[in-house]
Amino acid sequence: MSEFKELVKSFSKSREYVRDFFVYGFKTRGEFGGYSGRTYDNERRRIESWLSDCVRQEYGKEGKHLYLSVDSSLADTNPLYRVFKTKSFTDNDMMLHFYILDYLAVHGAQTAERLADGILSEYGFLFDTQLIRRKCNRYAKEGMLKKEKRGRELFYKPGLSARRLLSSYPAFGKAVLFYQLISPLGILGNTVMEQASLVNDLFWGKHNFFVHTLEDEILLVLLCAIHQERAVALVVKSTRSDRIIHEEGVPLQIFVSVRTGRRYVVLYLPGQKHWISTRLDAIKKAEQADVYPDYGALRKMLEQNKRYAWGVSFQNESRTRRERVKLTLRIDEETESFVVSRLKREGKGGEIRRIAPDTFTYETEVFDANEMLPWIRTFLGRILAAESDSERLTALLRRDFAAMYRMYFKE
Repeated sequence: MSEFKELVKSFSKSREYVRDFFVYGFKTRGEFGGYSGRTYDNERRRIESWLSDCVRQEYGKEGKHLYLSVDSSLADTNPLYRVFKTKSFTDNDMMLHFYILDYLAVHGAQTAERLADGILSEYGFLFDTQLIRRKCNRYAKEGMLKKEKRGRELFYKPGLSARRLLSSYPAFGKAVLFYQLISPLGILGNTVMEQASLVNDLFWGKHNFFVHTLEDEILLVLLCAIHQERAVALVVKSTRSDRIIHEEGVPLQIFVSVRTGRRYVVLYLPGQKHWISTRLDAIKKAEQADVYPDYGALRKMLEQNKRYAWGVSFQNESRTRRERVKLTLRIDEETESFVVSRLKREGKGGEIRRIAPDTFTYETEVFDANEMLPWIRTFLGRILAAESDSERLTALLRRDFAAMYRMYFKE
């Protein structure tokens, strides 16, 4: 039987379990499908080790269930950042890491060959020169080291540390404290904060969606693809079933819900010639593909199409181009002018007309009219008539009106 290890090589499985413990805290051991009981036990032990101060447990009819509890309004940083700091390593990896940084800090810029000789003479350990070169190149790519060409030789030297940066720019520390708490990829600010021994005693967020930081690894790949105008290959697990979907498309923009914090990537699928929005928490793997030649044209198309997207959807069940929605509302013009102001503010460019005293119409065209339903429900007491090309939206509105009628007018 393999020995349990707290550190992990692959983050994807742990990400799913942390999300389930955080979002679906009511699940018991037997309700975690897709993996064996031993896998559940290992992941649970890891989560208890990483996030011990956030783990809670309760007992119900189905048995014991664990969950994560975090009050974002009281937290000075996102505790889920700890999950990113658990990658496994070998003993040689750890020793070589500190030998390289220590030797360069004392002796200054060195070539890979001189580093190998210096580590052998000073610390008594022999490492292959190619191994040191690969590690230094990786550190240079991540910003920990700098490369400098001197003639035909390549030298490595320490990069700018967080402490030195903050000593030169003291105000930068406050920006880091704010960034790590509220920004996507805030793990970067949190890492700088820890390296500089900073403590956040300035900023707290009333509504922070901590769980979405688990998608930052996927988000980084998508943002790099957008910046480099590349296509991507995605492995997506359906949010409605366990079906695995492979998608190849061109990412254009990241949409973020201000209500739930949930994030979506807008993709153009060249093979099918239409747009989709995919939830980041459903993406299991993302890889960059080739540069897309007509990326600029797609950006212009997206800007034109966004005005017809009520939420994140760019298509409907009938595959029609757009769906029309028209509401006739009764609004008291003397006492309820704020309702008209709200229609203008929240109606996303829809046409508002006064057709009679205290009677107004609101009309718009959107790709997916079903996304309007929660907003339309807030006007139920004022709606005199509702019309739409969407049969599903019409059916749902009729259902809601029937339920209201039974509730208030029939025994």
